[in-house]
Amino acid sequence: MAFIDEIKTRAKADKKTIVLPESMDKRTFEAAEKILKEGIANLIIIGTKEEIEEYGKGFDITGAKIVDPFNDPNKQKYIDLFVELRKNKGMTPELAKETMEKDYMYYACLMCKAGDADGAVSGACHSTANTLRPCLQIIKTKPGVKLVSSFFVMSVPDCDCGKDGTFIFADCGLNQNPTAEELAAIAGSSAESFEVLVGAEAKVAMLSYSTMGSAKHDDVTKVQEATKLAKEMYPEVAIDGEMQLDAALVPSVGESKAPGSTVAGHANTLVFPNLDAGNIGYKLVQRLAKAEAYGPVTQGIAMPVNDLSRGCYADDIVGVVAITAVQAQQQ
Repeated sequence: MAFIDEIKTRAKADKKTIVLPESMDKRTFEAAEKILKEGIANLIIIGTKEEIEEYGKGFDITGAKIVDPFNDPNKQKYIDLFVELRKNKGMTPELAKETMEKDYMYYACLMCKAGDADGAVSGACHSTANTLRPCLQIIKTKPGVKLVSSFFVMSVPDCDCGKDGTFIFADCGLNQNPTAEELAAIAGSSAESFEVLVGAEAKVAMLSYSTMGSAKHDDVTKVQEATKLAKEMYPEVAIDGEMQLDAALVPSVGESKAPGSTVAGHANTLVFPNLDAGNIGYKLVQRLAKAEAYGPVTQGIAMPVNDLSRGCYADDIVGVVAITAVQAQQQ
C-alpha cells in the first residue's frame, strides 16, 4: 500500500476535526469534497455565505461545518481567548475582532486552541509566514521544543532506498541557515515525525558534501557539531554524519565511506544543512524521480498546523489533511 493510502486509512480509523480557512480558493472545496467522500476527517471551513457560494459552487461539501467569522455564535469566546493569550502584547477585544475577521487563519488557530478543532491546514493562497505566524502566537510550541521546523514526506516510486521508497526531508521550507544546535533539534523532531507517520525506525543522516571528515570547511564543521549534539540529545535515535547523500542511501557506498555506521547506506530521514539544499533537494526528487511530495509539514507546534505550497493541487490538500489528522491522533 502506498504511503498516502496508509495515512488515509489511519486517519479514517480515528477521525479528527481539521479546519480549512481558505474559503477564497476553489481548491479548498475540491479537496473538501474528496475528504468528506472518503471519510478522512471532519471538516470546518471558515468563510462567509458569499465566499462559500462563489468559490464552492459545484462542489458537494455536505457534512462540512461552515463557520462565518462575522456571524459565529462562538465568536466572543474566541475573542476573549485571543485577548487573554496576547494581552501582554497589547491585544484588545476590538483588535482581536478585527484581526480574526481579516485573517481567517487566526480564527482557525483559536478554534484549535479552544479545543473545537484538532488541527488546521492553510497555505494554498497564503505565504508560509501567513500560515505560521498565527499558530506560533496562539497555539505556540510543544513543551520542551524550542524550534519549529518543517519537512516533506517524499514517496519515491520504484525505489529500494528508505522505507520502501518513503523518506522525510528536513528542513525544506522554514529555517534558512540553521545553527548546529538547530540542526540537532531538526534531527530529533524529524526522527519522531518519521516514526509517527511511517511507522518504522528512523535512521537519520546529517547531510553534507563531506563524509566523516573527508573535507574541511566551516560548513562541514557545523554539521559535525550538529551530529554530536543530536546524538547526545537523542541517544535512542539512530543518527549519524556528516555524510554525503550517496553514503547515506547506497549500502555499498556507505560501507566504503562510513564503515561501522548503522545509518550509512540505510538512511530514511535526511537532514539538510540549510534551506537552499533542502528545498532544491526535495524539488529535484519530486520532478526528476516523479516522487509524491507532501508538505511542508510543520513539527514542533503544540497542535498540528500545516502549510501548503501555493502551487498545490486539490489532491495535495487531501494528503496534507490526512497527515494532519494522523499527527492529531498522537496529541
